[in-house]
Amino acid sequence: MGPIIPVNEISTEINFLIAFLIGLGFGFALEQAGFSSSRKLAGMFYGYDTTVLKVFFTAAITAMLGLLFLNYFEMIDMSIVYVNEYYINSAIIGGIIMGAGFIIGGFCPGTSVCAAAIGKKDAWWFLLGSFLGIVLFGETYSLWEGFYLKNYLGNLKLSTYLNLSDGVFAFLVIVAAVLMFWVGELAEKKFARNDITKEL
Repeated sequence: MGPIIPVNEISTEINFLIAFLIGLGFGFALEQAGFSSSRKLAGMFYGYDTTVLKVFFTAAITAMLGLLFLNYFEMIDMSIVYVNEYYINSAIIGGIIMGAGFIIGGFCPGTSVCAAAIGKKDAWWFLLGSFLGIVLFGETYSLWEGFYLKNYLGNLKLSTYLNLSDGVFAFLVIVAAVLMFWVGELAEKKFARNDITKEL
């Protein structure tokens, strides 16, 4: 078992080139999905446009199933796939800050770069605020370090925490996605806003 492309066969330069091309593709996909529009993104929180939920849930399920099948057919070694470290306090506070920034600014970090790349001024201001926040956090990290590192659970997968197999967990995520898509459709009908027809 091993990765589809052995790591030792790709030079660092080619690795960076591949990452750059994937980044361009990701940015193109975001733009085509309309994610450079702050109105579309904010619409997720107000209920009149749930495109964000549908696209990102679909992307997550596609990636999840892709990894499961690649692992099943022994085309990738899941034991070497990195799982983010989980800090409960950081995850909760970070999620609140991220959500507040998302609804106030109308962008997330990735979509703000996408919008800035096509010249949207609100995205440039959002990026400036993001960088200032990063610098502020870095400069005051010693004040937050104890809280930031508290309640560390390691490289934990939700399926492991719930004591479920990856296959069963994937099925439950798909069921949840279908339900969320249905709820999203209901929300779009209930909170439809005919006054927002195009991006200024």
